[in-house]
Amino acid sequence: MESRGKAVPRGTATSPESAMASELFDQFVSAATFKSVLHTNRQLCELLRLKPTNVTNFYPRLKSKLHSWRAASLWAKLDKRASHKCYNRGKACPNTRVLIIGAGPCGLRAAIEAQLLGAKVVVLEKRDRFSRNNVLHLWPFVIHDLRNLGAKKFFGKFCAGSIDHISIRQLQIILLKVALLLGVEVHENVGFDGLIEPPEAGIGWHAQVSPADHPVSQYEFDVLIGADGKRNTLLGFNRKEFRGKLAIAVTANFINRHSPDEARVPEISGVAFIFNQKFFQDMKEQTSIDLENIVYYKDDTHYFVMTAKKQSLLERGVIIQDYNDTARLLAAENVDREALMEYARDAADFATSYQLPHLDFAVNHYGQADVAMFDFTSMYAAENACRVIERRGHKLLQGLVGDSLLEPFWPTGSGCARGFLSSFDAAWMIRSWASGRMSILQVLAERESIYRLLAQTTPENLSKDLNQYTLNPSSRYPNLNLSAVLPFQVRSLYDTDGKIEDDIIDATVELPKKKRRRVIHPDTLLNWCQKQVALSDRVKIQDFTTSWKDGLALCTILHHYRPDLMDINKLDPENVAQNNQLVRTKSCI
Repeated sequence: MESRGKAVPRGTATSPESAMASELFDQFVSAATFKSVLHTNRQLCELLRLKPTNVTNFYPRLKSKLHSWRAASLWAKLDKRASHKCYNRGKACPNTRVLIIGAGPCGLRAAIEAQLLGAKVVVLEKRDRFSRNNVLHLWPFVIHDLRNLGAKKFFGKFCAGSIDHISIRQLQIILLKVALLLGVEVHENVGFDGLIEPPEAGIGWHAQVSPADHPVSQYEFDVLIGADGKRNTLLGFNRKEFRGKLAIAVTANFINRHSPDEARVPEISGVAFIFNQKFFQDMKEQTSIDLENIVYYKDDTHYFVMTAKKQSLLERGVIIQDYNDTARLLAAENVDREALMEYARDAADFATSYQLPHLDFAVNHYGQADVAMFDFTSMYAAENACRVIERRGHKLLQGLVGDSLLEPFWPTGSGCARGFLSSFDAAWMIRSWASGRMSILQVLAERESIYRLLAQTTPENLSKDLNQYTLNPSSRYPNLNLSAVLPFQVRSLYDTDGKIEDDIIDATVELPKKKRRRVIHPDTLLNWCQKQVALSDRVKIQDFTTSWKDGLALCTILHHYRPDLMDINKLDPENVAQNNQLVRTKSCI
């Protein structure tokens, strides 16, 4: 008898192996920790006699062995994504081997895209757990992207209703599961220590890792992506510093017991001093806490992040001694951790009108109360997004994504969104690299041209039609200029022991298909114009010829939106030239 809820094809008997596989798959989908996800995935692959490899040799075989309703609904999501033209049915990069340093959100997102392109992808993560409680704000396209990858199948509460945030840990779990189902190979407790150059023509690039005898040390690759955060272990990428006035952030995570009382407390999506001065002045008077802004998100934890003024930190005893040097000011020995905990707790209490019944700190990966203070006076960005090294005929393409590439300014909530964009852009670079239709310098120039847009991206200046987003950067950036950087300008990013290949290949840039526009009724514009002048006794618009000759119609429409520009009652219908000249002059203001 078939087990309830299993979508087994009609007439097919459920074998013990199939039943066990379905059970393991359900455990995998429900797994909530890094270790348990990897463990159940490895059990599942062992049972089904599968090994992580490129998507065309892994994903179809996995699908053919799992038929539960839960699996089928997830396959539908992933199939739709994989059907994008840019992946060429998983054969866009069939002979490309990728190594990604770091299993953070951006590293995993890049891994998913590279895997869909058909590359062999290996991810290294030096930790054995996902423990970051901090919460990320998600731009609309990120929510849309994650839903299309099946995020709600793994985490039913994902962005329910108006929620637009998620904990870093939960986001990593979702992306890890997607990556593993597509065939990405993930290794925990493995650190990247450096590159080993090809010793001879027959052997390519390898990684020096710790532990040194780990099997991944034998992995030969031709693309290396740095996704290990601000510390960035890849050499050859200089960083630019952007300094502002002193800015000190405090983050705190409190245990969320998910009680009805906690559920009733409203979130604070972002309050800044200039928009609610009384709130911050009252906080300062009552608690001696002086903030520039504060955010409260309710997720796995109660997450608070705020920008604190130095003087209030000194007055409350959080900072012991005042120094001009920011590093000394915020050094561990100059911070009273107990006072910092009280500061964060009091700020959280006041901001929520003392409605949270318990403010007990969650625990971080060090086993300590999850409260931190850091400086974001200086923000860093990599000078370049990619480079190529060639030794003994072996070329290695390197790229950065996420915080390694562009450090986010947390009050804008841009970190995850720009990180995902950088992951897509890096994957597009890999596709260009493997296509054979572009020279090395052209690949580098194209990537640097796209990178120039990243720091300026906002939800408003990205493409509005989220359904049209693909790996192709032209589908995401409306004002993309792929020639902003030219091949001769990136010669310094090509480090070779041979001759630089600078031949220019005439490549045709793929542009997304324009949507077929709706057929617009010819009277639509006329009806709109008539509505704009409906309150005027002097102007009646009947057509697009005689009704416009005296200029009054245009003047009246302009006056409707900008009444400060002219006195409509003083216009003379006989003075046609003056009326039309007035429209030309005033419409430029």
